[in-house]
Amino acid sequence: MAEIATWNFQVNGQKEQVQKIQLESTCHDTVLVNHKIAPGTSGSFQIIVDGSNTNVGIHYDIKFTNESTKPTNLKFIYDNKKYNSIAELEPILTGTIEANEKEKTRTLTIDWQWPFETGNNESEIANNDKIDTQDAQNIATYTFNVIVSGTQMKPNT
Repeated sequence: MAEIATWNFQVNGQKEQVQKIQLESTCHDTVLVNHKIAPGTSGSFQIIVDGSNTNVGIHYDIKFTNESTKPTNLKFIYDNKKYNSIAELEPILTGTIEANEKEKTRTLTIDWQWPFETGNNESEIANNDKIDTQDAQNIATYTFNVIVSGTQMKPNT
C-alpha cells in the first residue's frame, strides 16, 4: 500500500500565488509626497514561501510581471546587493525547500530606495535631479505583480 504525500504550498499565507505590489504601500505615509513615492523615499516588502505540512520537496520560482514605469534611479536591495530592476532579482529569488528540512518557510525581504541626489560629481547629480524630477511628475504609481510558482520535486530513492 502506497502513501500519498501531503502538498500544501502557500505564498504570503494564501494559496493565491499572484499578488500586486504598490511601492507606496510599503513605506510609512510620513515619507510619501502626496501619497506617492519620490526621491528620498524607501521601503521594503516580503515574499513568504511556505511549504509547511508538505511531505515533498518544493522548487519555487518568482517572476515579476505587469510592471508599470519604474523611476529611473529607484534601486532594489536583496541580501545586501543593489539591483537596477526588479527583473534582475528573479534568478536570485528562485530556490528549493527540501522535503527533509525542518524549516519549510522562506521569507524573502526586498528593500527598495529612490535615493536623493545621486551621482559622483556635480554634473551627474544635476542630471539625475532632472531625471528624478521628471519621473516624480510623470509616474503616478509604481506597481508590479509577483507570481510565485511551486513545483513538487521528485523524491530521492
